[in-house]
Amino acid sequence: MIVTTTENIPGYEVERALGQVFGLNVRSRGLAGNSTAAFRSMGGGEIHEYTSMLEDSRRQALDRMVENATAMGANAVVMMRFDSSELGQNMAEVVAYGTAVVVREPPQAG
Repeated sequence: MIVTTTENIPGYEVERALGQVFGLNVRSRGLAGNSTAAFRSMGGGEIHEYTSMLEDSRRQALDRMVENATAMGANAVVMMRFDSSELGQNMAEVVAYGTAVVVREPPQAG
């Protein structure tokens, strides 16, 4: 599956646009993780617990988006983006979204 943030994929032609596709992930650190993160935030700098959680959330949202695109019959996703927001005080939502398409390599002139 080709996933790109651009509208076009060099060397390919869009044969069909199948529609929007997305993958969603909502996570919470839990009490222990939030306590550790709160303690680390007092000293400043990166909070590794949250960095790791958000990296995992993005990866899982992307994987779910690819699964959905595959189920639609796509072999690529163009214009892929991430969006995130907070739900409550200790949950984060991450969405990967884009347009599911069928692409093909154009015939070679010869």
